[in-house]
Amino acid sequence: MSESAYARAGVDQSGAGSAVGALVAVLAGIETGAPSRSVLASGHYAAVLRLDSRRGLALSCDGVGTKVIVAERLGRLDTVGIDCIAMNVNDVICVGAEPIAVLDYIAVEQADPAALEQIALGLRAGAEAAGVEIPGGELAVLPELIRGHPSPHGFDLLGFCIGLVDLDAIVTGASIEPGDAIVGIPSSGVHSNGLTLARRALGDDDERLLEPTAIYVRAVRDLLDSGVEVRGLAHITGEGFLNLLRLETEGAGYLIDQPLPVPPLFEEIAERGAVEPAEMYEVFNMGCGFCCVVPPGDADEAASILARRHPGTAVIGRASTAAGVVELPRAGLRGTRGGFTPA
Repeated sequence: MSESAYARAGVDQSGAGSAVGALVAVLAGIETGAPSRSVLASGHYAAVLRLDSRRGLALSCDGVGTKVIVAERLGRLDTVGIDCIAMNVNDVICVGAEPIAVLDYIAVEQADPAALEQIALGLRAGAEAAGVEIPGGELAVLPELIRGHPSPHGFDLLGFCIGLVDLDAIVTGASIEPGDAIVGIPSSGVHSNGLTLARRALGDDDERLLEPTAIYVRAVRDLLDSGVEVRGLAHITGEGFLNLLRLETEGAGYLIDQPLPVPPLFEEIAERGAVEPAEMYEVFNMGCGFCCVVPPGDADEAASILARRHPGTAVIGRASTAAGVVELPRAGLRGTRGGFTPA
């Protein structure tokens, strides 16, 4: 098997998967001396801990990745804070929770007040877009670990999100049935996954790579608060539409036969980076940043509700009988947890 473009750029996704498996296998054996509060199995978008008989606490942690290198190179630090918020709140909303707060962790090569102010502006903009507070965080000055592009302006940024959800209202995907409609919400660009490959193709100075990740919280909350039965919610990040397989669905797969338009930026990455279609759809969102699965009779209403905040939202496919499979007929691809292959 030939080496993937992503691996040539320095990221081995298959190796990372094995490493995560080793990590989770150990952590799953933690003994606290009390019954576990975990409600969901590992691998969903967010963890949910039982607070009492009625309420759950939803938790997610994520960062911005090598998008910070583009920010450093361009001297624009006021957008990556939005990405930090987005990557976390978009995961927490996937279990039907209402995100309420994000804590930020910023590691820097040097403590530069002007740079930190710019990062904070993005964090504030993201928090306001998602309707969450930032009640605290951590700043670590780590010159021995962090090296900038250029030095001494290096930093790393990640967040930890907390949400609340009624235990009887958790959205897991378990109720998805073949024939259910998949509604896709447009992305705003590359978002915050696959930046190492995108940078290898386009360079570190392409301002298009700094377009902030779309925040879907308010639109999805509108849908959850409507009369529509929401059966599945998927944040389309790294691994693209294969993220649908993270839902706890039995006996169903996903057919994306009316995909949203693929933005020209992705076509340029594929051409300039010599990236095959299968890998493009495994690494990038390809123009669709979030999916909602609803009964077929609710598809039009769901699309209309979501489109109020995200124009271009549309029904892109349906749940199929091909359990554990994501089909992309227009791209000629068939995907499982192992990746996409030509159909």
